[in-house]
Amino acid sequence: MGFVIPSSKKKRYLSGCDWVINLLDYIMKQTTCAGNMAQVVLALDSVIKHSELQDHLTGFINEFPVVHGRIVRDINICPYWRIPDKEEKNLKLTSYNCPGDGDLWTLLGKCVNKPFKDDSEHLAFHLINIENRKSCLAMTFDHRLFDARGAETFLKLFQQYLENNYDPAISTGVPFTAPAYLSEWIKKFLAGRNVNRKIVSLSKNPPGALPVPGDKSKEFKFRLITFNQQETQTIYENAYKSAGYLMEMPYLLSVIMQAVSELFKKRNAQADSYLAAVSIDMRTSENIKQELFFNHVSYLFFQASRDIADSRKELINSIKVQMYEQVKAGIPRDIMEASHLTRIAPLPFLKKIIDVPLKGKIATFIFSHVSKNILSPEIMGTGIENAFHMPRVPVPPGLGFFSNYFNGRLNLVISFLDGMLTSEEVHILEAGIKEGLTACQKG
Repeated sequence: MGFVIPSSKKKRYLSGCDWVINLLDYIMKQTTCAGNMAQVVLALDSVIKHSELQDHLTGFINEFPVVHGRIVRDINICPYWRIPDKEEKNLKLTSYNCPGDGDLWTLLGKCVNKPFKDDSEHLAFHLINIENRKSCLAMTFDHRLFDARGAETFLKLFQQYLENNYDPAISTGVPFTAPAYLSEWIKKFLAGRNVNRKIVSLSKNPPGALPVPGDKSKEFKFRLITFNQQETQTIYENAYKSAGYLMEMPYLLSVIMQAVSELFKKRNAQADSYLAAVSIDMRTSENIKQELFFNHVSYLFFQASRDIADSRKELINSIKVQMYEQVKAGIPRDIMEASHLTRIAPLPFLKKIIDVPLKGKIATFIFSHVSKNILSPEIMGTGIENAFHMPRVPVPPGLGFFSNYFNGRLNLVISFLDGMLTSEEVHILEAGIKEGLTACQKG
């Protein structure tokens, strides 16, 4: 088992996590209007000039031909990202005029639900002018190119590019090659065994999931919940009091899980348990350029029986115990290691394999929390009032919650496939989350 399959040192091979993201992209293109895409939105306090922004973005993007790459298989069967030669290309910055804040959300949803034109397009920028008094800049990105942290980092590099007088050396230090990981097979198979055992244990108490609409043209809808600085401070105080210092993730997840549980009850939907798939950042370098492109995430899985969903204290404790056990057992690392083995499988075949253990139910919902903020408070002389994410989550489950922290404020976005939730149910989720997060907690 010491056999090493030859590979090139000049290519950017996809990791196992990258291939999983490609699988999710394939599934979403089969079940919805577009692929595995997301959007970072910068809400600005004044208007940015379209032509000036387009010129700056064009110069910046042209330093990164990797954004125009496409996936092909090497002679060793391992998929890699073929990067084209550097050439000058004009970036298309789509511009919209929005008559008021009420129409902004519709436009932002339109932007993130618009599919890319082909397999070499992975980025789209949109500038929305609101009543000629302020703007929104939205960067729609292909998750095969970036994860959420990478997308934020890319915008941070754009800020540095502007601050450094459009320095063409901005891409210096960004690696565009990666190993194929075609060795250490025993380690990979052992990791796969551990991951499989975890999946089997989760399947013993089948998770509830909302029915997914069968219309393949369906778009995603979103609801943004924003908290001011005082509310955010209260939320973090509640989290530290209830879950422990720096334990905001278990606290946020417990509140969301309770809100979802209440939704199931109001629907009279049967659920033996609720299962949350939570993405976690696995970056190891402090240099933001080292792990900029592609995916550097793994997953933790948190399952709660309906019996403990009513008790916040029990739920938080259960989530913390599950987190400690999975980290101690090395589940996130095992997922990254074992997923390398999936790359040989064509995506349609791989989909059939993962459907078996949980009978097509990947989770009740997806959750992710980006706790660190790396963006500067202004861009092109314009202040950034807020920054948040709008992810199209995998289908199934078609329901996700994405929180981030920016400039002393917490944001939480509910993402769901159109037709899965009524307007009243979205209001129920929002109200439950708001009340759960900000209510005073007893010591």
